[in-house]
Amino acid sequence: MEALDDRVVLVTGSTKGIGHAIATAFMKRGARVIVHGRDMDSADRIRSELGTYASVAGDLSTTEGCQPVLEQLAQYDPVEILINNAGIFSVEDFFAIDDAEWLRYLQTNVLSAVRLCRALMPNMLKNNTGRIINVASEAGIKPLPQMVHYSVTKTALISLSRGLAELTKGTQVTVNSLLPGPTWTAGVEEYFESLARSEGKPIQAVLDTYFQIHEPTSLVQRFIEVEEVADAAVFLAINGAVNGSALRVEGGIIRTL
Repeated sequence: MEALDDRVVLVTGSTKGIGHAIATAFMKRGARVIVHGRDMDSADRIRSELGTYASVAGDLSTTEGCQPVLEQLAQYDPVEILINNAGIFSVEDFFAIDDAEWLRYLQTNVLSAVRLCRALMPNMLKNNTGRIINVASEAGIKPLPQMVHYSVTKTALISLSRGLAELTKGTQVTVNSLLPGPTWTAGVEEYFESLARSEGKPIQAVLDTYFQIHEPTSLVQRFIEVEEVADAAVFLAINGAVNGSALRVEGGIIRTL
């Protein structure tokens, strides 16, 4: 097991939700965390709140938006642990999703990670040390019919992780993907509030039956907590024997060996 003291960790999309929890978990273990948000105000707010090493901002979904982030990173010590968490999700009718929306999802959820891996991984290989963790989803293995576009991007992230792991053979660099299941975040809460309104029910009534109706294969029959996902990310960062794997933190939803 490797120590995290003073390791430089970049967590993308870390102003809220899972990313915020991951940044917090690494901070508590002595890492020098760089938080990231789409705009500098939100990134700086989280930096001040957590007392992190640095903050960077930019839209990673475009080449033009990613470049300023890389320029900001150049001001600090090299990133040793990269956690690609930035992403978007929504419930959509597959037949109503046009090409532009498909491209937006691919750019945001997949190419954002590709850009940062391409920029930061060579230095990790050169220094013979580093970790890359791509936050995917259980939907990458068990595609969701109400979120086909999202599921496809998460499958791509799992494949990206395994492919990049092959490039690390014989080194002390690892690349893994992390697959959270339904996780309780502010964004998920907003979704269920809107769903409850549309059904004319209290939100608690919708939540009480959600797993029984929609996720019957879940063994824990509850939402995953962001801290549980963050702990799994820490595990991937400190255990150098885990490489090229897809670590499932989804409560047993995926019924497979």
